[in-house]
Amino acid sequence: MAAETTGPDADGQKVAIRPWARLDAMDWIAIGLLIGGVVAIATGLLPTTVAKATVSRIFPLLVFLGAVIVLAELAAKAELFDVIAVRLTALGKGRNVLMFVLSLAFAAAITIFLNLDTTAVLLTPVLIATARRAQLPVLPFAMTTVWLANTASLLLPVSNLTNLLAADRIDLKPLAFAERMALPQAASLLAIGVCLWWFYWRTNPSRYPVPERHRPRNVLLFRIAAVCVGTFVVAILVGVSVTIAALVTSIALLAAFVWLRRADLAWQLLPWRLLVFVTGLFLVMDTVGRLGLSDFMAWLIGTDSGTSGVVRAATVGAVASNVLNNLPSYVAGEAVVPIPNHDQLIGLLIGTNVGPLVLPWASLATLIWYERCRADGLTVSWPRFIGTGLVAAALTLAASVAALLIG
Repeated sequence: MAAETTGPDADGQKVAIRPWARLDAMDWIAIGLLIGGVVAIATGLLPTTVAKATVSRIFPLLVFLGAVIVLAELAAKAELFDVIAVRLTALGKGRNVLMFVLSLAFAAAITIFLNLDTTAVLLTPVLIATARRAQLPVLPFAMTTVWLANTASLLLPVSNLTNLLAADRIDLKPLAFAERMALPQAASLLAIGVCLWWFYWRTNPSRYPVPERHRPRNVLLFRIAAVCVGTFVVAILVGVSVTIAALVTSIALLAAFVWLRRADLAWQLLPWRLLVFVTGLFLVMDTVGRLGLSDFMAWLIGTDSGTSGVVRAATVGAVASNVLNNLPSYVAGEAVVPIPNHDQLIGLLIGTNVGPLVLPWASLATLIWYERCRADGLTVSWPRFIGTGLVAAALTLAASVAALLIG
């Protein structure tokens, strides 16, 4: 029998709480995907050799995700993000409009130069803490993080794993890639900025109080956290494997907590639902691919190298990303786009980068963001998230594709 814990009900009485009662919709989706993958292996729909190859391929990704989230969790406990948040609110000078511009620029810069997953992991707690320090609604700051993590990831190959795949496919060096993507990226940022202001920021108070300087409880632990996070960022910039960078820095910070504040350590630091989701997703996608997904994608995208083909590829990429996830959607689409059709491939890339704004599983960055929001006690209203995301995705996709075709 499953173990039970107790907790207070609405009247303050202790009642039994079963473990599954603490699971939300995203938890059940993650578990369902993993069960689906296991069933596919057990029934032979997914051969064991293919499943082993898939798990071997994604293992470094799983290590990175687990390590980088532990790094972010511990950095938050060391109050690193609180210190950065106070400094950001001071730069905003108490003005909502200036804070909006700063948050937008900060999120865009981190996404472009460090990659979208770093934005989701490291910037989400910073902006949430910023909102609370400035006594402003938290949701606008959180939505800025998740929308910019996706839509600001077009400019450089390092901004997104899909960019690296596309740049290799069409043989574009970083500067040439940036030149080709400059107009779509600018259009994307303009469109998403308008959507963020209209849906989330314009109702904020026009002024906010600038908080006093924040001093961490344990200055030594704070400094170690700052060094670990800084080392992680620098390691990425100089080309160290993101998996190695995240693993080494998270272990170093974990050791500091064991030494200085062991009571803050708990098994809940491990993002089990995200790791389960990613594993199940790739197993299920392998199975679906063997059942005819490639043929279906070829029929949807077509082989037209002109305007129609670019628009079709971008639209299919955006829709498929929200239904499945952007990484397997890009890989499935890339496989059926003719190699000479560079603009069509870039259209697919735009769709899979800026389109995943509607459903929570559309990109790994969104899933990481959701984990950070949960850890910081922010409840996400999925109807509002989906509704505003649908409008934002449509406008941003249209603006980016139009910029690509004009350029």
